[in-house]
Amino acid sequence: MKSMPLKSKLHPRNRHNQGYDLAYLTSQVAALKPYIVLTPNGTESIDFSDEQAVKILNQALLKAYYNVEFWDLPVGYLCPPIPGRVDYIHYLADLLAADNNGQIPTGKHVKVLDIGTGANLVYPLIGSHEYNWHFTASDIDPVAIKLAKQLVQFNQRKITIKQQKNPQQIFKGVINSKDLFHLTLCNPPFHASAEEASKGSERKWKNLGKSPSNVLNFGGQHNELWCEGGEQQFIVNMIIESEQFAEQCMWFTSLVSKKDTLPALHAQLQKLPVAEVKVVEMAQGQKVSRFIAWSYFDQATRAEICQQFTA
Repeated sequence: MKSMPLKSKLHPRNRHNQGYDLAYLTSQVAALKPYIVLTPNGTESIDFSDEQAVKILNQALLKAYYNVEFWDLPVGYLCPPIPGRVDYIHYLADLLAADNNGQIPTGKHVKVLDIGTGANLVYPLIGSHEYNWHFTASDIDPVAIKLAKQLVQFNQRKITIKQQKNPQQIFKGVINSKDLFHLTLCNPPFHASAEEASKGSERKWKNLGKSPSNVLNFGGQHNELWCEGGEQQFIVNMIIESEQFAEQCMWFTSLVSKKDTLPALHAQLQKLPVAEVKVVEMAQGQKVSRFIAWSYFDQATRAEICQQFTA
């Protein structure tokens, strides 16, 4: 069985740099085998237009490489592509290493907050395996919270799950007065409306060579896919609210899907007493994704914080 290549330049530590080893994956999750198809060039692959195939591929990847014995999603919830999520985790580790004499801090003393974790809980599951970080994961959806808690229990991971009960808030109600975090991370809602999300889905189907469908191959609840003002307004709100927790987090970060969003984010950050801003690009084939990171501490102070956490 041939390996399925990934058209990407993933992070050097990304376990999926050499593509999908389908023989190994099917040995771990036999249910994946019926979903393997032959491409026109004779390479075995997965039919990415089939939402069930995408979900079972994720199950196999999480089990084979991240020690996730049980992972499932109900119909309609976001089923994220694993390699890209893994990249974000590794680049965040590099961000911390830059403040820690080039050494990636590992262990449960490293505290990470995942904003909008969803029912899939992918970032905490991956990050806790790769670096043994302790994650707190939040979401506004009570069903997603319930399912995330089940994943924690089934996989015996020490991950804290918190429901954000006010959809107008991001950090408030999640970060308490005693919390200290190395990092926050977020994959914000991309679209500004349900109509825009639907058009985005149609483009995905066309890119997959299929007729448009009302079924999203990667799923997604409305709060996972769109919010008023789209990703720009969501991240702007996050930046504004972050000032209230400036001394409780070393780095605030968020994925930014649209490069055109960055000027508005930089403009907002300039209004606040932020010490440093970084934009980290992550190349994945022809697509370039990125995240923005901002800190209210200067580099010397962040280095001191790292020493305190690792002492």
